[in-house]
Amino acid sequence: MVDPYPASPEPPPAAVPLDRPLRGATMPQAFVRFFQKYATFTGRASRSEYWWFMLANFIVGIVLGVIAVAIGTKILTYIWDVAIIVPSLALGARRLHDTNRSGWWQLIGLIPIVGWIILIVWYASRERPEGVRFDV
Repeated sequence: MVDPYPASPEPPPAAVPLDRPLRGATMPQAFVRFFQKYATFTGRASRSEYWWFMLANFIVGIVLGVIAVAIGTKILTYIWDVAIIVPSLALGARRLHDTNRSGWWQLIGLIPIVGWIILIVWYASRERPEGVRFDV
C-alpha cells in the first residue's frame, strides 16, 4: 500500500568543498562553481559540473547573439568570450583530471575534428578513482 503522506524530503547533503568534484551538480551550482574556481587548474570536476556549464555557456551565447543582432554589434559576445577563456581551460583541465588525464591533453583539441572528438569522449567519460592524484 502506498503511503498517502510521504515523509518530508531529505535535508540537502553537506556542501561539497570546492577542492572536490560536485557529483550530481545542478546547472546553477555548476555555473557558480565555474566562477568560484575561476583560474583553478588543480583538483577535479565532475561530468555534471562540466556539461551543465557547457549548456549554460551555449544558452548565454545564443542570448548574446540575439542581443548582438538587436544592437548591431558583437561587443557583448566578445567580452563574454574573453571573460571565460581562462576558467574554461581550468574547467577542462579539472574534468580531464577526474578521468585521470593531465589537463595538457586539452591541446589535442588543436587537431581538427579528430582531436575534438577525442576530447568530447574524454569529457563524457566516467570518473576514475586514480584521478584522486590530482587533488591538492
